[in-house]
Amino acid sequence: MATKKAAPGKPSSARIAEISPAPAPVVLPPQALRYLEFVRVEKRLAGRTLTLYTLDLEKLVQFAAAVNVPLLELQNVHIRRFVAQMHSGGRSGRGIALILSGWRGFFTWAARQELVPHNPVQDVRAPKSAKPLPKALGVDDAVQFAEFDQPNADPWLEARDSAMVELLYGCGLRVGELVGLDVIATAEAHAQGRGWIDFDSSEAHVFGKGSKRRSVPLGSAAATAVRAWLDMRSGPFGGDQSPRLEPALFVGRRGARLTTQSVWLRLRERSQVAGLTTPVHPHMLRHSFASHLLQSSGDLRAVQEMLGHANISTTQVYTRLDFLHLAQVYDAAHPRAKRKSDD
Repeated sequence: MATKKAAPGKPSSARIAEISPAPAPVVLPPQALRYLEFVRVEKRLAGRTLTLYTLDLEKLVQFAAAVNVPLLELQNVHIRRFVAQMHSGGRSGRGIALILSGWRGFFTWAARQELVPHNPVQDVRAPKSAKPLPKALGVDDAVQFAEFDQPNADPWLEARDSAMVELLYGCGLRVGELVGLDVIATAEAHAQGRGWIDFDSSEAHVFGKGSKRRSVPLGSAAATAVRAWLDMRSGPFGGDQSPRLEPALFVGRRGARLTTQSVWLRLRERSQVAGLTTPVHPHMLRHSFASHLLQSSGDLRAVQEMLGHANISTTQVYTRLDFLHLAQVYDAAHPRAKRKSDD
């Protein structure tokens, strides 16, 4: 098949990509770098969160350069202009709110360091947008996924992935809390904000958002799955004392702690093999845990505590899912739901 040639005098798109200069990297000022080091060390932020903070500051530096104002001399009017630009560019209100939160934290720190007289982001709010309902699996789909077994799969991977699913759905863990679990509790793990499974008390101890520890009940299915995984975990590495094996509960083929990205990929693949119509991700299992627990118990405070939410308003979103479930049951089953109104 003949290759299509670019018109004479007009470079191809590939050639344009070759000759177009790459965008210059954003250079953060020293004060911004000091702040990022502060939140990394003092707040012990997760790697992904620190990356998002960095991206937010880079965006702010770009905005400041566009209006030719130094970063620490930005005023309230500049921040409002930046918000308007992001909103007109199609960014959602929730996305803008997250960016503003990052900027607000930086200027709060800068004010404490006496680098700025006030926080220019303090009273700036993002445009309101409708809050989407969290995506949760139906009870049948969630149970099907938790009980799914691949008889021809690698037994080592199958035991590990099954244990991960049971902890995410059975305990409502965040993916960061899951990968932060160690096999046993140690002083080092406690100092570095890592959790562990306590079989004696049937609890999972995790280190969540805001540097807060919490304990979550460990159900029998989850305990059984984790024990089955522990029986196989050290096999490929020559035993529990192998130098290749990290203290992490969930490790990969090389003995290193699993990353959050790896868990996302494994769950997506597993849900496809299990025949679910919706690709499953870790937070969907956490949402399913909360929604199904609330449907059964109606105890909002208990669900709040198990999820580790600081404010009950965050947990209340699951009452909307519960109402949605009831509305669907009504529409499907009640004889008056399908009756057409008279014109």
